[in-house]
Amino acid sequence: MRVTVVATVLNEGQSVRGLLDSLLVQTRRPDEVVIVDGGSSDDTVSVVQSYGDRLPISVLVEEGCNISRGRNRAAEAATGDVIASTDAGVRLAPVWLEELARPFEMAKPMPSVVSGFFVASPKTLFETAMGATVLPVQAEIDPDSFLPSSRSVAFTRQAWQAVGGYPEWLDYSEDLVFDLRLKELHGPFAWAPRAVAHFRPRTSLRAFFVQYYRYARGDGKADLWRKRHVVRYATYFVALPGLVYLASSQRPDWLVPLVAAVFAYCWTPWQRLRRIGRPLTRFQVVMAGSLVPLLRAVGDVAKMIGYPAGWFWRLRNWRRAEIHWRRPDGTEGSSGGPADLQQ
Repeated sequence: MRVTVVATVLNEGQSVRGLLDSLLVQTRRPDEVVIVDGGSSDDTVSVVQSYGDRLPISVLVEEGCNISRGRNRAAEAATGDVIASTDAGVRLAPVWLEELARPFEMAKPMPSVVSGFFVASPKTLFETAMGATVLPVQAEIDPDSFLPSSRSVAFTRQAWQAVGGYPEWLDYSEDLVFDLRLKELHGPFAWAPRAVAHFRPRTSLRAFFVQYYRYARGDGKADLWRKRHVVRYATYFVALPGLVYLASSQRPDWLVPLVAAVFAYCWTPWQRLRRIGRPLTRFQVVMAGSLVPLLRAVGDVAKMIGYPAGWFWRLRNWRRAEIHWRRPDGTEGSSGGPADLQQ
């Protein structure tokens, strides 16, 4: 069975080396690596090409393509039976490809999709707090419902073709729509928890805000997670003001549920921090923990701004057939990928 590793890059001249170096030490070497460059202005292409004597690698340049188009272009060019997707800027565990490929060779019936996992690889206290706040740990994962990031997932060429590839009309949250379409067609994915991609979280509060604004805007464009976003608005605009008002209107007993609500909101990240923060001193753990409420609030504000922005885009583009990827009867519409002629 041939396995092709695919990734997209844009101005990743420094960070792409970590990915390529980790591919060099895989316990199962890729049969092929296809990298699509979106029009880098730095030395990304030459860096990728410099690995040509050590990896069976090719780089395709399509200036201006988004991540979905880049992944589809890489999958189109791939000759492997199985396509393993990852991202520039990650460092793959040495057994990453071996673990992703094993279910396709050993499981009966053969799965169509295998989910890998991803963990934070922080370098600063801020990044440690970020990883604990936004990323689940493996103990929290239900393999039957888990939707993998395309930084660590593998699928058959037939499965990719059957759903029309990644939705090229979507700039963010594209891998969620891709996952949901695959799951609708093929059922639960196989689970490879040791196929881990290590990546560095955002390094600043501003970068984090922009990231989550874009994620939520993608949710709005794709009409994803309505209930989650409604609950967030209700929490911030109804429940929280109500608790603050009651606690400040000469009824101090309401401080108890207010404080309890804050603790409940931050409890899971704090528990993660205790596990992933073991190399830190106790003081550093406390300092990182103090950042969790701020990070949760900033992330939620970014989502509350980004989601309606995505919905406004959706309303303006309502007549585009590809955005209606989920039909009222529960079956899937067009994804807007390479099999869809309506771009």
